Amino acid sequence: MDELTGADARTGDAARPWNRQRLRSNNERLLLARLRAGGPASRAQLARDTGLSKPTVSTALAALEEAGLVREAGRQAPPERGRVAVLYEPDPTAGYVLGLDIGRSWLRVAAADLDGTVVARSDVRNRGRGGAAMADLTVAAARQVVADAGVDPALVAHTVVGAPGVYDPDRRRVRYAVNLPGWGRAGLLDRMREELGTPLSVHNDANLAALGEYTFGAGRGSRLFVFVMVGTGLGMGVVADGRLFTGAHGAAGEIGFLPTLPNDGPNGGWDGGRDLEDAVAGGAVVRSARALGMAHPGSAKDVFDAAREGVEPAVAAVRQEAERLAHVIASVAAVLDPDLVVLGGGLGGGADLLLPPVTTTLHRIGPLRPRVRASTLGEDAVLLGAVATATEEARERVFTRSREAP
Repeated sequence: MDELTGADARTGDAARPWNRQRLRSNNERLLLARLRAGGPASRAQLARDTGLSKPTVSTALAALEEAGLVREAGRQAPPERGRVAVLYEPDPTAGYVLGLDIGRSWLRVAAADLDGTVVARSDVRNRGRGGAAMADLTVAAARQVVADAGVDPALVAHTVVGAPGVYDPDRRRVRYAVNLPGWGRAGLLDRMREELGTPLSVHNDANLAALGEYTFGAGRGSRLFVFVMVGTGLGMGVVADGRLFTGAHGAAGEIGFLPTLPNDGPNGGWDGGRDLEDAVAGGAVVRSARALGMAHPGSAKDVFDAAREGVEPAVAAVRQEAERLAHVIASVAAVLDPDLVVLGGGLGGGADLLLPPVTTTLHRIGPLRPRVRASTLGEDAVLLGAVATATEEARERVFTRSREAP
């Protein structure tokens, strides 16, 4: 072993305790990861699963229990004679998170524990006419949800906001949120962070919806799937091997900005739109229905409801929408080769009408035919994706905070 000399000798005593502390922290992290992945376990089982010695496991569990990060989860009788074993599990009440979904029509807020279990939520009509008003409504709703959950606000370890657009970390503002006027205002997110009193991160809504579907919904087990969000706007989230792909500048999946083909005939093609969002989002369905002769379609929902009743212009408009979506999916498949495409957003509620013609068109126009399914989370996809993302951040933050406590 090399001998310490000079400055190394003088700092050696200080370095050794730091290394021991780091080793203890690593052991504790290892046990927490095993308990989260494998469920409640005894000291002996944890020693077998992690390769740590039984005394090391006992010491680490005692420290985690004292810090409030693990708790007893019951007792296990041995198969033969022997001592009854105490089972341990992570304590989900060691911290909490907030998930926020800011959409054009609704503001959805949920508080969840470190297991990702929602303990309170609220859905509020978005009546804000600008970014500041939306931020104020969201902060008020978040505070009320925390109060409804009976949670100490100091225990909220992280907040994740999902909204249209792309977050610019250098300028700390959102870009390209064309459907939320004022949402890109400078200083808005910093103000929300200060008023909520928690660390806060911002993500694209389609990306969070993709993570929500991967964690809780239709995307579970998929190697590479995309979530196509169609509603007021058009967006896409990509999850590969369980991880979100966001691109070099966070704009991966902004398919609404793709240029469209010229109009290829009366009431067909892409309506001469300047980009794909104009051609495929909810407004395009209304325009198509009106052009095809439907009287006073007020919204895409009106068109889908009429199509279910057999109103021919509405049926034709929905069929056109399905064909356009199929072309979008075919283009995505040619670039990413996903094994699954999940349709969600406001128009995702019409999947019963869209999926059959989407599938038929995919088979007609090309050889790449990924499975296409409807979202199983519906309007909660973004919110649950925000909760899942916040939980991952909060677990490490709560652990670090517990290690720094006196």
